[in-house]
Amino acid sequence: MKILIDENLPSKLKQIFGDEHEVYSVRDMRWIGKENGELLGLMTFEGFEAFVTMDKNLPKQQNLKKFIITIFVLYGVNNKYETHQKLVPLVLEKIQSGVDAGVVSIKR
Repeated sequence: MKILIDENLPSKLKQIFGDEHEVYSVRDMRWIGKENGELLGLMTFEGFEAFVTMDKNLPKQQNLKKFIITIFVLYGVNNKYETHQKLVPLVLEKIQSGVDAGVVSIKR
């Protein structure tokens, strides 16, 4: 699966996803500062299948029906690596079980 990690999360989370996924950060793609709508459009154009973010407002701000992508919203107390490294395995479980396009909340 081709996955993008939002700029509000540590880039080194990429390492936890393993070799079976193609994982990039917003920084890797040089998309820092892009508005959510533009970012979702770029992701679709570039063939991303999933987006990992902690932006809880994203589903309310965008018409996500026009994007065929799964958005994993991580619920952590901060945006530190130590906090979110525990949530990535939950994302991987969801991917393994099969997820459809739309928003998936990831909480501990």
